[in-house]
Amino acid sequence: MTELPRNIILTGDAATRLRELPAATVDCVITSPPYYALRNYGHDDQLGLEATVDEWVAGLMPVFRELARVVKPTGSVWLNLGDSFSRHARYGAAPKGLLLAPERLVLALSGAGWLVRNKVVWAKTNPMPSSIQDRLTLTYEVVYFLARSPRYFFDLDAIREPHRSGGGKAAAKADHARPTYRGPLAASNEGLARERPPGQPGHPLGKNPGDVWQLPASNYRGGHFATFPPRLTQRPLLATCPEAVCTACGQGWKRQYTVRRLWSAKDQEATTVREAGEFIRCNCDAPTVPGVVLDPFFGTGTVGAVACENRRDYLGIELNPHYVQLAEERIKKACGSSDELQACPA
Repeated sequence: MTELPRNIILTGDAATRLRELPAATVDCVITSPPYYALRNYGHDDQLGLEATVDEWVAGLMPVFRELARVVKPTGSVWLNLGDSFSRHARYGAAPKGLLLAPERLVLALSGAGWLVRNKVVWAKTNPMPSSIQDRLTLTYEVVYFLARSPRYFFDLDAIREPHRSGGGKAAAKADHARPTYRGPLAASNEGLARERPPGQPGHPLGKNPGDVWQLPASNYRGGHFATFPPRLTQRPLLATCPEAVCTACGQGWKRQYTVRRLWSAKDQEATTVREAGEFIRCNCDAPTVPGVVLDPFFGTGTVGAVACENRRDYLGIELNPHYVQLAEERIKKACGSSDELQACPA
């Protein structure tokens, strides 16, 4: 392919279909590959049922080699992973021991040149009940944020959250100098002084949401048993997939945001409202296209549906034709129209 297809589902093996795509054309990737030994997706060529956890890692590495090629230098990858417990040493860990599958994969990706920028904890507000009595119930999964370059597109303002504190004298007098006891890799808080107006709790547009996300598991009721929650997809999409990309220079545009305080005479209190304004534009005077988010393990199309709802383009790859059909139907409902939705067979 000479141009990246948009708003289409490619049917087939992820690594194989990725090799057909042009290099450096995808803005971001949001995906959740099959977890090791937890699901049978009903296809002979599926990933996830390898004999050992290390073979599972080896099976995913060709996919990420191709992702490194197709993602733009300013692009990034969000990778949702879960773990499982071994039942026999042949799986790669002692019986009853965690296989540490996410850690094994991410260490391999780090060694292959990926920058691991965050390990987000998805703390499930409705975790699956468990009758286990000799360990704690599993209530979270991880989402790794990966990049190929030290500089990449990231729109923090698009995902800021309201402050919970009101600032005041304590915020105004806070000392952000670097303490002498900090080690060479410890972060400095000096940047907070630049962002925080006097007497305010932090940045006027809101706080950084942090790396613990309290969200419910998916409530999707279609014919798929392991789906992304849409809210888990939306925050990465807004932060790393530009709403508009210049067709001349390839720069992703960010919006300007303003904050207004609205006084309610009824409640006798003020409410802070964030409003999205115009784009911060480049100087090319060229048309723009929406950013493209890729999911090489598309499933029932959560990433595509969320992209459509947020004015981004998507590209999906899915091995199972049945799930392709489910994704088509789901995205049609999300988009409100089927004119742009296409499925491309293997």
